[in-house]
Amino acid sequence: MNTGAGGRMRRTAEALVGRRARLRWVHLVLGGALLMPYWLLSQVMLGALNNSQSHSQQLLLQLASLGTSLPMAAVTALLPTVRTLESAAARALCAPDRPDELATGPARSWAARRRAAAWYVLHLFLGGVVAGMTLAGAPFSVTLVFNFGAARDLAQYWENRFPGWMLTGPALGLAVLALIVGTNAVCGALLARWAPVLLGPTPEERLAAAERRAVVLAQRNRLARELHDSVGHALSAVGIQASAAARVLRSDPDFAAEALAAIEETARAAVAELDSVLGLLREEDTGAHGPAGPTLTGLDDLLRQLAHTGVRVEADLAPGLDRLPAAVSREAYRIVQEGLTNVLRHAGPAPARLRVALADGRLDIALTNPLGPARPSRPGGGRGLRGVGERAAALHGGSEAGPAEDGKTWRLAVWLPITGVRTGGTR
Repeated sequence: MNTGAGGRMRRTAEALVGRRARLRWVHLVLGGALLMPYWLLSQVMLGALNNSQSHSQQLLLQLASLGTSLPMAAVTALLPTVRTLESAAARALCAPDRPDELATGPARSWAARRRAAAWYVLHLFLGGVVAGMTLAGAPFSVTLVFNFGAARDLAQYWENRFPGWMLTGPALGLAVLALIVGTNAVCGALLARWAPVLLGPTPEERLAAAERRAVVLAQRNRLARELHDSVGHALSAVGIQASAAARVLRSDPDFAAEALAAIEETARAAVAELDSVLGLLREEDTGAHGPAGPTLTGLDDLLRQLAHTGVRVEADLAPGLDRLPAAVSREAYRIVQEGLTNVLRHAGPAPARLRVALADGRLDIALTNPLGPARPSRPGGGRGLRGVGERAAALHGGSEAGPAEDGKTWRLAVWLPITGVRTGGTR
């Protein structure tokens, strides 16, 4: 059975090699067909300068026509769209070593156009060689193999020119066919090797693509942080409130009703924030609808929502938070929200202390809470603190998080630089 499987694999590999050889032959013949207009134009121009009909001068005319047709092809290949067309043809027929590295767009810079022109000339030259050998050599070899009269004449001519070297017509025909196949294989492999080099993006294009990719990743990370901090906080609060309401539904209906009302309020706020984040995702203009997300002026509502879950927060907030730049205020709100959400998730209804201060041209946020009993980690968790660090770094600030020196308290500290805001004490 193993022998049968090995035979099938070998036949499959051979079929793939044969298919690749046929595709590369088509690609090379295509290059020869593209060369023909330039070659005919060169023949017309050079033929007008020399009307001699001698065989030697006609041969020189053919070679000179090839020499002048390639520069003309190089000039036309400077058009931006040539790289797009040649890349598509190479990807489909040439079977290059690294097809993913071929450029898909037009050549914008002169460096890219010169590389595309070099590829175009190489494709047309090698294609002209293979196409010429195929058109002339294949009929010639078939004639030698099957036309015995011509084979005898050729054998006699060969014997007269090279005494002692016997060569029959069929043997020579098969040798010509082997030469055509070998030339096709060598030229096809050469084009496949040079395709990523000449048709691939230039270093400038790679750099521009990397910058665009970085912008896209930054936008995705921003949206991921917004969804994690807003919707994640709301779902955690709703889960805690629903659990508390279920436990006291019969014994304390008033508390249960208050918890359900808090769940409704939290859900409405989460839907509003989700709509704002989706507006950013769709690149909608949210300027007419106010800032994208709450600011530090909404901390009172956040603390009131947490109070319904049993988390008691002792807040020490500096005056003048309403005068902070909108971007700083929004990011600071999200940082505080994520910190308090972590308290809710990992410490439960434990008391927490929040301090937001303005001093020396920067905003300081400090959040501490007692370390509660270890809780099972959530699948896919651990993104919150990383998001806090990314938000702080985006504003050229910093953050620290971890157990305090006493080993009984968890501490989150964040500092954000600000300018143009009067600092003062706390309230």
